[in-house]
Amino acid sequence: MRRILPILAALWLTACSAATDTPLPNDYTPEPYVKLTHPEWSKDAVIYQINTRQYSEEGTFAKVQEDLPRLKELGVDILWLMPIHPIGEKNRKGTLGSYYSVKDYFGVNPEFGTKEDFKSLVDAAHDQGFYVILDWVANHTAWDHPMATEHPDWYEKNWNGDFRPTPWWDWSDIIDLDFSKPGVRAHMSDAMTYWVEEMDVDGFRADVAGYVPLDFWEGVRARLDAIKPVFMLAEWQTRDLHARAFDATYAWEWKDAMKNIAQGRADTGALYGYYSANESAWPADAMRMIYTSNHDQNSWDGTPFDIYGDALESAMVLSFVGEGIPLIYNGQEAGNTKRLEFFEKDLIRWNDDHPFQDLFRNLIELKTDNPVLHNGAWGARTTKVENDNPQKVFSFIRRRGDEAVLAVFNFSDTLQSVSFTDALPHGTYDQFQSDATITINSDTTLILEPWDYRVYSR
Repeated sequence: MRRILPILAALWLTACSAATDTPLPNDYTPEPYVKLTHPEWSKDAVIYQINTRQYSEEGTFAKVQEDLPRLKELGVDILWLMPIHPIGEKNRKGTLGSYYSVKDYFGVNPEFGTKEDFKSLVDAAHDQGFYVILDWVANHTAWDHPMATEHPDWYEKNWNGDFRPTPWWDWSDIIDLDFSKPGVRAHMSDAMTYWVEEMDVDGFRADVAGYVPLDFWEGVRARLDAIKPVFMLAEWQTRDLHARAFDATYAWEWKDAMKNIAQGRADTGALYGYYSANESAWPADAMRMIYTSNHDQNSWDGTPFDIYGDALESAMVLSFVGEGIPLIYNGQEAGNTKRLEFFEKDLIRWNDDHPFQDLFRNLIELKTDNPVLHNGAWGARTTKVENDNPQKVFSFIRRRGDEAVLAVFNFSDTLQSVSFTDALPHGTYDQFQSDATITINSDTTLILEPWDYRVYSR
């Protein structure tokens, strides 16, 4: 055996050398990688999420349609409507039930109006320059969806052979579909196609997208894009979803980092980790959805005021000037202070004079007017700007050629001064929400109040 080992080692080295020295054919080219094309209209888009039930006293499509001029003035682009379908009654939670317990993928919840009312809303939104996406629940249905009776084999079963809700979660009002069954895939794909072809919606937000096989999403995306360019948002955080299925995914890591900073459990290093991974591990054109509130966070975790406290305004600003596609949850612009009930009627507290209205409007204008802030590969990377107080002050620049946006945040509860330790940010800028102009150079020192920020553009 001792004699054989040296011989085997020599043969292995010879083989490796031969493989390394063998040139590739002169005509060799790698296989082209075909990936999805983002709709042009998403390049600087801001998403606005609508909870129809809580949006108005009437809670109807018609009342949302009446409010479109206000949303147009705000400047948002993509209107994401929470599920609009009839809600199951069997094992229903609360009085009105969960949007996410769907009884008919081709129907409309009569609580909100009729199909004609919905189509009127979509048409009016398009006329005013909006795009409309529907919240889509593919992973599960209501217990009393007709498929449960007509095709019981289309559902996953528990150890006892009964229908089962999604395991581990307290989702007792739904039962899981089995995507290994061709009938499930066909029904779901046909239903999604219906809303694009017949109702002219512009895409979907996919609920718990990672619980559904990726090849289903890739197939349905191709089918929908053959009708018209669509926008797809996944409630999930996996980079591979961006290849052929989704334009945008959730940036839960950003949300967690910002929450921990605001609550004193982390310093700016939490955001360094997020932006480092975002640049190094995610596709450049991936749109990661950044938010300070949504329907889940508001109902189950707390309002933005509860979660971010004095850091809220800075967090909202960062959600627009850092990389990512921003989300506004209805009522945020009005400073809504309520945690909205999920299964009952519970109106948003609208305050049209709240300063967040102007702040969001100005942030959207800043994002639209500065191409470096556009979404995905349309925008510029978020590049760290070195400063002399890096654990408290978070600073970065997004630039391309002569265009740049420089952002500086004091993510602490004490007054901070900061100077920049390299020439990267040097230049003359206009200050956001101010008529002031500033020249940044090696002598510049900024003084920031607790949780304060500065945003400059040129």
